[in-house]
Amino acid sequence: MTKSGGADPRKTDVKVSLIGGHRLAGATLHERTVTASLIGGADIDLTDVDIPDGAELRITKLSLIGGVSLRVPHNVRVDVRGLRLGGVRDDGPSEPGGPTVRVDAWGLIGGVSIRRA
Repeated sequence: MTKSGGADPRKTDVKVSLIGGHRLAGATLHERTVTASLIGGADIDLTDVDIPDGAELRITKLSLIGGVSLRVPHNVRVDVRGLRLGGVRDDGPSEPGGPTVRVDAWGLIGGVSIRRA
């Protein structure tokens, strides 16, 4: 995760496509990321990122069809919000405290899958 410094401490990354998803690695993300597509999901890998305790990383996914596949370290809390047909699958509890990744997933079809490293 790149920390914004200087004049704009709250930079937002925006990724847009009509058809096709987005593959995002943690080193290229800022504190806020928005991905939008008509058809296509988002594959986000944050396993190689050292997110500071108390920090919040926000990811917003907008699509008609397409879900979110998120990989996070074991100490990261994940908060999933939004409206979509498809559930949330989290393969284990996170430890109390630590950083937070907030996922706002908005779409018709597509769930959110969270895997911990």
